[in-house]
Amino acid sequence: MGKISIVSRQFKADPFPFYANLRAESPIYPTQVGSRKVWLVSRYDDVVSLLKDERFVKDRRNIEGSKQKEQWVPAILKPLMRNMLDQDEPDHRRLKTLVHQAFTPRRIEHMRGRIQEITHILLNHLEKKREAELIHDFALPLPMTVITEILGIPAADHGKFHHWTRAILKAPTELNALLSLPQMVALMKYLRTLVQSRRDQPRDDLVTAIVQAEEAGDHLSEDECLAMIFLLITAGHETTVNLITNGVLTLLQHPAEKNRLLNDFSLIPSATEELARFSPPVEMATERYARSDLTLLGAGIKAGEMVLGVIASANRDESQFKKADVLDLGRNPNKHLSFGQGMHYCLGAPLARMELHIAFRMLLERFPDLVLKARPEQLRWRPTFVIRGLERLPVRV
Repeated sequence: MGKISIVSRQFKADPFPFYANLRAESPIYPTQVGSRKVWLVSRYDDVVSLLKDERFVKDRRNIEGSKQKEQWVPAILKPLMRNMLDQDEPDHRRLKTLVHQAFTPRRIEHMRGRIQEITHILLNHLEKKREAELIHDFALPLPMTVITEILGIPAADHGKFHHWTRAILKAPTELNALLSLPQMVALMKYLRTLVQSRRDQPRDDLVTAIVQAEEAGDHLSEDECLAMIFLLITAGHETTVNLITNGVLTLLQHPAEKNRLLNDFSLIPSATEELARFSPPVEMATERYARSDLTLLGAGIKAGEMVLGVIASANRDESQFKKADVLDLGRNPNKHLSFGQGMHYCLGAPLARMELHIAFRMLLERFPDLVLKARPEQLRWRPTFVIRGLERLPVRV
């Protein structure tokens, strides 16, 4: 298949033919990301199995016989190395149980009216502009405002968080890691101050709830609080930004399905699931490492090698989805993997779904004639690793 960069803009623009080829010919495929060898798993059943396979670990310290030195990071960033996303059992279950005490369905449902209010305000601004850049004007400020308000972060600081997280989520090369250090240091200093302020002066917000979370006498340490807040901020806006943006672009490129939705808004829940399946914001599940030398799908994987389950490929697997390359907003069943699988299933999925239901419906109700103001080939995709998202989405409302 030739050499290909899975983090390049060109690849991100349309990775689906490549993944279809993998599913047909090479269900496990070796490639490179920077200097690191990675294996891509592309078929639906294989990805599901990988995400539940205890032979793979998230924490590289759990690799058997590993003589690798722990990656050096500045002391201020150490907490990020212990976030819930990168933990194995029993640490992962402990952290998830504790944060569930704070990130409750009641707290999420309480935000419904506020999400509608924020959406209404943003759409009013769009209406005045007529021509807009949908990410900057809508898809970003909506989830960013929601998650930072839930956490209790002042509105004046929202822009900082987007700047910090975009730098951190670039492809995991040594250069990008070095370039992102200032942003990561600034973020951790801010979060440490925030956590301490909530210990001293509790408020009715998620940061306070995380600080106070308790299960059978167990609490989150300060470092665990920092890592959890970082994860919620990153996942709480970055993926939802791209869920909205990718979803709107997909609708604009499929006018018949867009009109179908305009004529029947009861399809919003199933449409949201189908848009998440068809153009997922998380293209690949986060890294997993072979705990020991093993064989997977006939390939010999060495201890410590990275294996990635390709969500975007699994979601287009014809063995699971009839006419998988066809957008069907009424698709049912729709067991896509865009929110993950197994113990690492997305904690924020209920909040993301609520935001998407509201965003898609209110946007289309207000602007049924929304159109794309650029040719698809002119759109620039971000050269990121796990995430698949646009840099800009110019529209006319």
